[in-house]
Amino acid sequence: MAMRILMVDDHPTQLDGYKIILAYNNQGIEIDATMAYNCKAAFEIITDPDTLAFDMVFLDLNLPGYPEELLKSGEDLAYLVKKYFPDAKIIMLTSHSESFVLYNIVKKIKPNAFLVKSDFGGEELLMAFDTVIKDETYYSETVTASIQELLSREEYLDTYNRQIITLLAQGVMTKNLPEHLNLSMSAVEKRKSQIKDYFCIEKGSDEDIVREARKLGFI
Repeated sequence: MAMRILMVDDHPTQLDGYKIILAYNNQGIEIDATMAYNCKAAFEIITDPDTLAFDMVFLDLNLPGYPEELLKSGEDLAYLVKKYFPDAKIIMLTSHSESFVLYNIVKKIKPNAFLVKSDFGGEELLMAFDTVIKDETYYSETVTASIQELLSREEYLDTYNRQIITLLAQGVMTKNLPEHLNLSMSAVEKRKSQIKDYFCIEKGSDEDIVREARKLGFI
């Protein structure tokens, strides 16, 4: 019996390579792969009522968006996959190596596997595939290191604090942060103080927070 896999990446040659590699899986499973190269194409496949359920979905994090459906990335597609194919295994792929980005995906998406492209070759892709087939989780070396690095910082890097750093990096001013978060201005200021403590910023500005976050690989 074939395994139905959806592969979404804006580099067609990479998808062809993944498909060829997976054909040599240690389980002897036949691969029935469907390809999409952007969020729009993936959306149309996923939401098509005639589409049979996928067993596994490979998603690149950075993809051409589909603003009409508020899809900006592979992260947004992951939520869509969970809605339409709740039993599908999700394997996230990315060229990003920033700890903050990787940590956010693990916390929010909880993918069955997460691979940084610079980390793996054919053998590791097969290893990840075999691990996921066994209902286990596989993270590549950089992802694992990022999780270990940041797990001890939960008090400072909880969901709200990560969102504050991300919004500041996007140019959102402090006075407008409550519009994006379910927090009062006083709560925002308290959390910014925590973030500054962590970054060892004594009397810095929002720009200093963003600069330190970039320096430490969080954004």
